[in-house]
Amino acid sequence: MSQIQPKSPWGPILVLGSLWGLSEAALGMYLRQCASTVSGSLMTGAALFFLAAAWAIAPRVGSIAAMIGLAAGFKLFDALLLGLPVLHGAIGNPIFAIVMEGAAFALIIGIVSRSVAAKVPGQGVAGGLSALVAVNLFPLVKYATGVAPCVTGTSYPLALYYAPIAVALAALTVPLGLRAGAAVGALEARPARLGWLSPAAVALSLGALALLRLI
Repeated sequence: MSQIQPKSPWGPILVLGSLWGLSEAALGMYLRQCASTVSGSLMTGAALFFLAAAWAIAPRVGSIAAMIGLAAGFKLFDALLLGLPVLHGAIGNPIFAIVMEGAAFALIIGIVSRSVAAKVPGQGVAGGLSALVAVNLFPLVKYATGVAPCVTGTSYPLALYYAPIAVALAALTVPLGLRAGAAVGALEARPARLGWLSPAAVALSLGALALLRLI
Protein backbone atom coordinates (compact mmCIF):
# COMPACT_ATOMS: atom_id res chain seq x y z
CA MET A 1 0.00 0.00 0.00
CA SER A 2 1.45 3.38 -0.96
CA GLN A 3 1.79 5.58 2.10
CA ILE A 4 2.97 9.16 2.41
CA GLN A 5 3.98 10.35 5.84
CA PRO A 6 4.48 14.11 6.10
CA LYS A 7 6.35 15.59 9.07
CA SER A 8 3.07 16.62 10.65
CA PRO A 9 0.03 14.64 9.47
CA TRP A 10 -2.47 16.50 11.63
CA GLY A 11 -3.19 19.21 9.07
CA PRO A 12 -4.49 16.75 6.46
CA ILE A 13 -6.27 14.75 9.18
CA LEU A 14 -8.13 17.91 10.23
CA VAL A 15 -9.19 18.53 6.65
CA LEU A 16 -10.30 14.94 6.03
CA GLY A 17 -12.09 14.66 9.36
CA SER A 18 -13.95 17.91 8.71
CA LEU A 19 -15.00 16.79 5.24
CA TRP A 20 -16.15 13.46 6.65
CA GLY A 21 -18.18 15.19 9.35
CA LEU A 22 -19.71 17.53 6.78
CA SER A 23 -20.55 14.66 4.43
CA GLU A 24 -22.28 12.80 7.29
CA ALA A 25 -24.43 15.86 7.96
CA ALA A 26 -25.10 16.49 4.26
CA LEU A 27 -26.12 12.88 3.56
CA GLY A 28 -28.29 12.78 6.65
CA MET A 29 -29.65 16.32 6.57
CA TYR A 30 -33.21 15.13 6.04
CA LEU A 31 -32.97 12.32 8.59
CA ARG A 32 -34.54 13.46 11.85
CA GLN A 33 -35.36 10.01 13.19
CA CYS A 34 -34.26 7.08 11.05
CA ALA A 35 -32.15 6.21 8.03
CA SER A 36 -33.89 5.94 4.70
CA THR A 37 -33.39 2.81 2.55
CA VAL A 38 -29.74 2.81 1.36
CA SER A 39 -28.65 6.06 3.03
CA GLY A 40 -26.82 4.20 5.81
CA SER A 41 -24.93 2.12 3.26
CA LEU A 42 -23.90 5.28 1.39
CA MET A 43 -22.63 6.80 4.63
CA THR A 44 -20.60 3.66 5.37
CA GLY A 45 -18.96 3.83 1.95
CA ALA A 46 -18.18 7.52 2.40
CA ALA A 47 -16.84 6.96 5.92
CA LEU A 48 -14.42 4.29 4.74
CA PHE A 49 -13.19 6.57 1.95
CA PHE A 50 -12.14 9.22 4.48
CA LEU A 51 -10.71 6.66 6.91
CA ALA A 52 -8.62 5.10 4.15
CA ALA A 53 -7.36 8.53 3.07
CA ALA A 54 -6.31 9.29 6.65
CA TRP A 55 -4.58 5.92 6.92
CA ALA A 56 -2.58 6.58 3.75
CA ILE A 57 -1.31 9.82 5.32
CA ALA A 58 -0.64 8.50 8.85
CA PRO A 59 -0.97 4.70 9.16
CA ARG A 60 -1.58 4.47 12.86
CA VAL A 61 -4.53 4.01 15.20
CA GLY A 62 -4.18 7.58 16.46
CA SER A 63 -5.12 8.98 13.05
CA ILE A 64 -8.25 6.80 12.97
CA ALA A 65 -9.17 7.91 16.49
CA ALA A 66 -8.70 11.56 15.48
CA MET A 67 -10.96 11.07 12.45
CA ILE A 68 -13.64 9.48 14.63
CA GLY A 69 -13.42 12.37 17.09
CA LEU A 70 -13.72 14.99 14.38
CA ALA A 71 -16.67 13.33 12.62
CA ALA A 72 -18.44 12.76 15.95
CA GLY A 73 -17.77 16.38 16.86
CA PHE A 74 -19.60 17.51 13.74
CA LYS A 75 -22.60 15.39 14.74
CA LEU A 76 -22.59 17.02 18.18
CA PHE A 77 -22.47 20.44 16.52
CA ASP A 78 -25.38 19.29 14.36
CA ALA A 79 -27.29 18.32 17.52
CA LEU A 80 -26.77 21.85 18.81
CA LEU A 81 -28.06 23.35 15.55
CA LEU A 82 -31.10 21.08 15.55
CA GLY A 83 -31.79 21.40 19.26
CA LEU A 84 -31.68 17.63 19.71
CA PRO A 85 -30.32 15.62 22.67
CA VAL A 86 -27.11 13.64 22.12
CA LEU A 87 -28.91 10.30 22.49
CA HIS A 88 -31.56 11.18 19.90
CA GLY A 89 -31.74 8.63 17.10
CA ALA A 90 -30.54 11.17 14.53
CA ILE A 91 -27.45 11.99 16.61
CA GLY A 92 -26.45 9.15 18.93
CA ASN A 93 -26.99 6.39 16.38
CA PRO A 94 -24.86 8.03 13.64
CA ILE A 95 -22.10 8.67 16.20
CA PHE A 96 -22.21 4.98 17.15
CA ALA A 97 -21.98 4.11 13.45
CA ILE A 98 -18.95 6.42 13.06
CA VAL A 99 -17.18 4.69 15.96
CA MET A 100 -17.97 1.22 14.60
CA GLU A 101 -16.78 2.16 11.09
CA GLY A 102 -13.50 3.44 12.48
CA ALA A 103 -13.04 0.38 14.70
CA ALA A 104 -13.88 -2.01 11.86
CA PHE A 105 -11.43 -0.32 9.50
CA ALA A 106 -8.64 -0.33 12.10
CA LEU A 107 -9.29 -4.03 12.81
CA ILE A 108 -9.30 -5.17 9.18
CA ILE A 109 -6.41 -2.99 8.02
CA GLY A 110 -4.39 -4.36 10.93
CA ILE A 111 -5.12 -7.95 9.91
CA VAL A 112 -4.55 -7.65 6.16
CA SER A 113 -0.94 -8.33 5.21
CA ARG A 114 1.17 -5.61 3.60
CA SER A 115 1.57 -7.62 0.41
CA VAL A 116 -2.20 -7.93 0.02
CA ALA A 117 -2.90 -4.33 0.98
CA ALA A 118 -0.34 -3.06 -1.54
CA LYS A 119 -2.56 -4.15 -4.43
CA VAL A 120 -5.88 -2.66 -5.49
CA PRO A 121 -7.82 -5.97 -5.26
CA GLY A 122 -6.51 -6.48 -1.72
CA GLN A 123 -7.50 -2.94 -0.79
CA GLY A 124 -10.97 -3.58 -2.18
CA VAL A 125 -11.28 -6.75 -0.10
CA ALA A 126 -10.16 -4.82 3.00
CA GLY A 127 -12.80 -2.19 2.27
CA GLY A 128 -15.55 -4.73 1.79
CA LEU A 129 -14.61 -6.60 4.98
CA SER A 130 -14.49 -3.33 6.94
CA ALA A 131 -18.00 -2.47 5.79
CA LEU A 132 -19.23 -5.98 6.57
CA VAL A 133 -17.88 -5.82 10.13
CA ALA A 134 -19.24 -2.30 10.67
CA VAL A 135 -22.79 -3.06 9.51
CA ASN A 136 -22.93 -6.21 11.62
CA LEU A 137 -21.86 -4.28 14.70
CA PHE A 138 -24.35 -1.47 14.15
CA PRO A 139 -27.46 -3.32 15.48
CA LEU A 140 -25.75 -3.19 18.90
CA VAL A 141 -26.53 0.54 18.90
CA LYS A 142 -29.68 -0.04 20.95
CA TYR A 143 -27.47 -1.02 23.91
CA ALA A 144 -25.35 2.13 23.55
CA THR A 145 -28.00 4.79 22.95
CA GLY A 146 -31.26 3.06 23.86
CA VAL A 147 -32.56 3.72 20.32
CA ALA A 148 -33.12 0.65 18.17
CA PRO A 149 -31.62 0.61 14.65
CA CYS A 150 -33.88 1.45 11.74
CA VAL A 151 -35.69 -1.56 10.32
CA THR A 152 -37.49 -2.67 7.18
CA GLY A 153 -41.17 -3.52 7.04
CA THR A 154 -40.28 -6.99 8.29
CA SER A 155 -38.41 -5.61 11.34
CA TYR A 156 -35.02 -6.55 9.82
CA PRO A 157 -32.30 -3.92 10.46
CA LEU A 158 -31.71 -1.73 7.41
CA ALA A 159 -27.95 -1.90 8.04
CA LEU A 160 -28.04 -5.67 7.47
CA TYR A 161 -30.65 -5.62 4.72
CA TYR A 162 -28.55 -3.27 2.60
CA ALA A 163 -25.20 -4.70 3.72
CA PRO A 164 -24.29 -5.91 0.18
CA ILE A 165 -24.50 -2.32 -1.06
CA ALA A 166 -22.26 -1.08 1.75
CA VAL A 167 -19.74 -3.86 1.07
CA ALA A 168 -19.66 -3.27 -2.69
CA LEU A 169 -19.36 0.49 -2.26
CA ALA A 170 -16.57 0.20 0.33
CA ALA A 171 -14.66 -2.12 -1.99
CA LEU A 172 -14.44 0.87 -4.33
CA THR A 173 -14.09 3.74 -1.87
CA VAL A 174 -11.22 2.31 0.18
CA PRO A 175 -8.79 2.00 -2.78
CA LEU A 176 -9.90 5.45 -3.93
CA GLY A 177 -9.43 6.85 -0.43
CA LEU A 178 -5.92 5.44 -0.17
CA ARG A 179 -4.96 7.15 -3.41
CA ALA A 180 -6.60 10.41 -2.40
CA GLY A 181 -4.78 10.32 0.94
CA ALA A 182 -1.44 9.65 -0.74
CA ALA A 183 -2.02 12.64 -3.02
CA VAL A 184 -2.93 14.90 -0.09
CA GLY A 185 0.07 13.66 1.87
CA ALA A 186 2.42 14.37 -1.03
CA LEU A 187 1.04 17.89 -1.30
CA GLU A 188 1.38 18.48 2.44
CA ALA A 189 4.98 17.22 2.39
CA ARG A 190 6.09 20.01 0.05
CA PRO A 191 8.30 22.68 1.63
CA ALA A 192 5.87 25.56 1.07
CA ARG A 193 2.89 24.22 2.96
CA LEU A 194 -0.20 26.29 3.51
CA GLY A 195 -0.48 26.01 7.28
CA TRP A 196 -3.65 28.06 7.37
CA LEU A 197 -5.52 25.67 5.09
CA SER A 198 -6.36 23.08 7.78
CA PRO A 199 -8.06 25.39 10.31
CA ALA A 200 -9.73 27.17 7.41
CA ALA A 201 -11.16 23.85 6.19
CA VAL A 202 -12.56 23.13 9.66
CA ALA A 203 -14.13 26.59 9.91
CA LEU A 204 -15.58 26.42 6.40
CA SER A 205 -17.01 22.94 7.02
CA LEU A 206 -18.69 24.06 10.23
CA GLY A 207 -20.04 27.13 8.44
CA ALA A 208 -21.34 24.99 5.58
CA LEU A 209 -23.09 22.70 8.06
CA ALA A 210 -24.73 25.65 9.77
CA LEU A 211 -25.82 26.99 6.38
CA LEU A 212 -27.29 23.61 5.41
CA ARG A 213 -29.44 23.63 8.53
CA LEU A 214 -30.68 27.15 7.78
CA ILE A 215 -31.86 26.28 4.27
